[in-house]
Parts: sequence; C-alpha cells; structure tokens
Amino acid sequence: MGDGAVRRAGARALTVLLGLVAVLALAGPAVAHVGSGAAGSDFDGRVTSVSPAVPGLTVRVLQFGDEIEVVNTTDTELSVPGYSGEPYLRIGPDGVWRNSRSPATTINLDRFARTELPEDADAQATPVWEQVSTQPQYVWHDHRTHWMSEGLLPPEVAADPTSEHTVFAWTVPMSLGGAPVDVEGVLTWSPPPPAWLVWPVYLLLLGLVVAAGLRAPRALAAALAVGAAASLWHALSTPAPAVSVSSHLGAVASALLPALLVGAVALLGVRAASRGRGSLTGVLAVVAGWLLLVQGLPDVDVLWTANVLGTGPALLARAAVAVLLAGGLGLVVGGALAARRWRAVETVPA
Repeated sequence: MGDGAVRRAGARALTVLLGLVAVLALAGPAVAHVGSGAAGSDFDGRVTSVSPAVPGLTVRVLQFGDEIEVVNTTDTELSVPGYSGEPYLRIGPDGVWRNSRSPATTINLDRFARTELPEDADAQATPVWEQVSTQPQYVWHDHRTHWMSEGLLPPEVAADPTSEHTVFAWTVPMSLGGAPVDVEGVLTWSPPPPAWLVWPVYLLLLGLVVAAGLRAPRALAAALAVGAAASLWHALSTPAPAVSVSSHLGAVASALLPALLVGAVALLGVRAASRGRGSLTGVLAVVAGWLLLVQGLPDVDVLWTANVLGTGPALLARAAVAVLLAGGLGLVVGGALAARRWRAVETVPA
C-alpha cells in the first residue's frame, strides 16, 4: 500500500474516532459514573443502624446524604411518615405509593424546601395515594439527612474548618406492618484537600503532558498510556447507583465504553510512536485528550472536595479525575503541537 493510501486510511479511521468523540460528548458518559448530582462533597451521610434489622429490608443514603434508598423485598408493606408524622410513602409487594396530599411530597422536590405548597397539601387530610413505582424500592430526597442552610457552613465547621466534624445524627422513623423500624444515621463534614497542595500538582501534570508533546513521540505515547489507565480505573470504580436507575454491573459496563475507546486510541498512538510517526501520534493524542475531558468534566468537583463517589480509595479517584482533566487538556495541547511539529519534519524531503 502506498503512502497516499495509508494516509487516506488513517484519515478515515480518525474521522470515525472523532465521530465517536462527538457521540460520547452528547451522551455524557460520565453521568453513568456518578449518577445524578455531584461527584464530590465535603459532607457525607451514612446509615449507622436499622433497628430492628429485618431480612429483606435494606436502607442506604445516596449523594452524600441527600437521598434515601429503601428496598423492601419482604411480604409486608413498609410505611414512611412525612415530617409531621402524616402518611407519606408505602413501599411493599405491590410497589410504591405516595400520598399526594402529604406536604412532604412537595417539600422534597427541592433540596432546600423552597417549593410552595399546593392548596390541597394537608398533613391532617385523608391520604390520596398515587402509585409511583411497581417495584418494592424507592429513592427520595429527605431533609432529615442533610445540611439545610444554603451557603452557610455548620457553626462547628465554621469555627474549625481544618478538622472533621459530626454535624448531626438523624433518625427517619418507619413501620413495617405496624411495627416500628428506626433508621438512624449521621451526617459528617471533612476538610477538603488544601488548595496550595493540590492545584500545583494539577498544573504540574498539565505541564508535563504538554512538554511530552514537545519531545519525542514515545514521550507522548507514555502520556497516552497513563491517560488510558486513569480512564479504565475511573470506569471500574463506578459506584453502585440507585436501584431505581441501574444495576451496578450495568453502570460499570456503560462507563467502560469511553474507557475502552480511550484504550484503543492510546494503543494506536503507542504503535504509531514506535514506528516514528510523530504527527499521527499527535493527532491520536488530541482525540484521546478530548475523550478524557468528556469523561472527567462532570466529575470536576472531585478535585477540590473531601469525599468522592467511587468504590475505591478517594485519593485514587481524585488522581484519576486529575489525569482525565489536566492530562486530557495536556494531550489536546501537546498532541496538537506534536502533530504540527512532526508533520513538518516528516514532510521534509530526504
């Protein structure tokens, strides 16, 4: 195959890759990684006990304490009261039913309870039940489990923002077939990583990747390999989403799609570098960089928060997102510089 045919084949392959980048950008693949909401927070909530423990009944908090998830696979209906003790939710074998006249139905629509109550909202009124799910599981926003003051830190945190704090302990009462079940938990706050420490690391990472593009193709190929590894770890550490959204396996499989694509592009880049094709390595670095940015941007708050959503150590999750963002941007810039530089060298007549 002549050089012209090789270049045309390469151009077609790059067109396909860029098309995939566009599709992934529109689909927002990182949404599958974190679900809805933020990927990082200085607050964190967890369930400490369900008393009494009931086989078939599981409760957990999601999104750092913003939501409660209940799965009730028993043969008995679970009742959850609203904030005034009124009937709010029924979760059981015939699905989930919600009282439309409970003030909690409206209050829980907004994180800071700013939604105006409708005229028929009345904790004392006869319940009007509406089915909201056919499955015995439900996720809802609950104001008893998170900090409610927007823009203000808890007093103890404001007084000492360098230490960890227990903001408050909480209880959400429930009943299973009329028998009381208490779900107890805690909301904590942890200091974020110091900006003076992490931001120079992010900038150094960006500078090193850009510098790789100004050196030999093999240096840029090494940066591609690191980016592919971070992309794969980011996908594999996908946390278990709400049961009403997806299975954990399905979420990981969805997150693996962009990671596998980054890996394929990185492999092509390493191969091109080994053959001394610097301009092609640079173009592939640009493609991989865009893919990394598409993955990492929805998780950007991980870079400056104490807690992150993930199934592995928080430090590794933060490092992976740093590579996706700083490394991805470095590959775009460094790859473009490399493609321009090596194209000029490769086109010089022997």
